Amino acid sequence: MKQIAKIAAIVGLFLYMGAANAADLFSDAWMKAFGEAWNNEPALHEKLAKTDFSSTICYGFKGEDDPKGCLDVEDGKVTSAGAYSGEEEVDWDLRGEKDDWEKGLEEGSIGTTDFAPIFGNFKFNKGNYWDMAKNPSRVGPFMKSFKIMATVTVEEDGTAEEATDNADD
Repeated sequence: MKQIAKIAAIVGLFLYMGAANAADLFSDAWMKAFGEAWNNEPALHEKLAKTDFSSTICYGFKGEDDPKGCLDVEDGKVTSAGAYSGEEEVDWDLRGEKDDWEKGLEEGSIGTTDFAPIFGNFKFNKGNYWDMAKNPSRVGPFMKSFKIMATVTVEEDGTAEEATDNADD
């Protein structure tokens, strides 16, 4: 139980979500910018490479049949990113209500215990959160990925970019 509380506390400390609206979140452009931001963060991809982490990670909204966007990760680095096409063999699929994503992005509350999949607002449709949570060498990068996610913003013209100043904390 202490490990669960510790993981929830780490989530709260490491996540700060920037402003993007839920309609643009996980779009093709957004996912590509997220993939670039991921690869620009050695604390994320180098640690995952040491664990031989290779997976297809998808994100989306509860109640929808398919995720919205995916990252293909090989040895810790994103090799492709974009909108979900239906062709991916998904290893991880994290979902949340549109309102929860949006609220979390606007208010930073996604970094509180409301985010932790074990508390129900977000959940894995695919992937074993508990196996990941038991592996200390992957917990840190998992948390860091959301910190990186927070650096991606969507412009009015629909393009996405990384705001590099947010990832340094």
